[in-house]
Amino acid sequence: MQTDPSAHSMNSGQASSGQVFCRNEPTVLHIDLNSCFATIEQQANPFWRGKPLAVAAYDSPRGCIIAASVEAKKTGIKVGMRVGEGKIIFPRLVVVTPDPDKYRAVHKQLLRILENYDPEPYAKSIDEFVLKPVRGAIKKVGQEIKNRLKDEVGEWMRASVGISTNRWLAKMAAGQVKPDGLTVIDKSNFLEYYRKWQLTDLTGIKNANMVRLNRLGIFTTMDFYKAEVGKLRAAFEAITGYYWHLRLRGLEPDKEEWGRKSFGNSFALPKPFSQLVNLAPILMKLTEKMAFRMRRAGYCTNGIHVGILYRDGSFWHKGRKLFTECFDSRELYQKAVKLLAGSNLGKPVHTLSVSCFDLVEKKNTQLSLLDDRIKSEKFIKAVDNINERWGDFVISPARMLGIGDYVKDRVGFGNIGI
Repeated sequence: MQTDPSAHSMNSGQASSGQVFCRNEPTVLHIDLNSCFATIEQQANPFWRGKPLAVAAYDSPRGCIIAASVEAKKTGIKVGMRVGEGKIIFPRLVVVTPDPDKYRAVHKQLLRILENYDPEPYAKSIDEFVLKPVRGAIKKVGQEIKNRLKDEVGEWMRASVGISTNRWLAKMAAGQVKPDGLTVIDKSNFLEYYRKWQLTDLTGIKNANMVRLNRLGIFTTMDFYKAEVGKLRAAFEAITGYYWHLRLRGLEPDKEEWGRKSFGNSFALPKPFSQLVNLAPILMKLTEKMAFRMRRAGYCTNGIHVGILYRDGSFWHKGRKLFTECFDSRELYQKAVKLLAGSNLGKPVHTLSVSCFDLVEKKNTQLSLLDDRIKSEKFIKAVDNINERWGDFVISPARMLGIGDYVKDRVGFGNIGI
């Protein structure tokens, strides 16, 4: 990554106001499936089209809404509400529970379409993709992808497309017109958007960062854009301030982040478990799911993290680096359960989560003096192949027996899980 402002000078030009912005033509395209899970359900069932619909973790009144259709959003129903709250707003709200296989199928269908334009499109999540088309005018490509989504995946499917000179602005552009929009932000019009966006409208700037900026007299997006690099470094107390300086000028500081940064799973417990004997089997299943997805994507991990949200609203989390790259679910579980054992056991748990970080692409297994990792890898691959063909957890650890009703298959927006 470049950190010298002069290194970018040849790629920037003067906007009409005298401010600097990238003079390059837009090359980055961001696709956001609108109301992803809910729209897929409406595509699958024509009777639900045009009606307010919510996908909820559970269809009981206290179930949390994880996706709302375009029609539901127009009534005021939002993601994060309880089903009961949604039905107060709209009593005839259609409520369905998640069908992860269906969502993954659509994800894969769209990915195959995108590969016609970029051989390596980046899936940011199950409903968001970034690519740099290698052929065709980028705006024409964006419209063509939208058309193919409807023709080849489903007529009810809709996506918003954003186009710009870096990934951050392309994502911002994709959020401007929903549903089914196509927006280009470049040197000719970026000031129009900067003048109307609030600081907290910006992806990556929430209340904490807004306070940082406010302390140095930065109150609007235009203030943010015009601020000197030194002021931004002081605001963020890190090189992050320089990266924001580049993003706001249409330049790309995030070249190392095309790849996946972590895999993880979380689960809201239906019962207030508080003891390790109850939590450990659930942690194992979460770890198995996480590790399977990590291996299938071609990664090993150098770190493991466990988090707990308690029913009283408090939170605990802890992570640790590993001594060697790890791909084995059993090893990862052993590390994770040790972390869990050091948590505040005895307090009722609401949500348990596990994730792996510091990923590296899986290459040839290195020989070890301590164990036969090649045999271990072959065994794990054989189990993965069986489970992939015949269904998740056809072969599973004995510790997981008896928890079939827990840790149902879920797909979060930030967890591709393919």
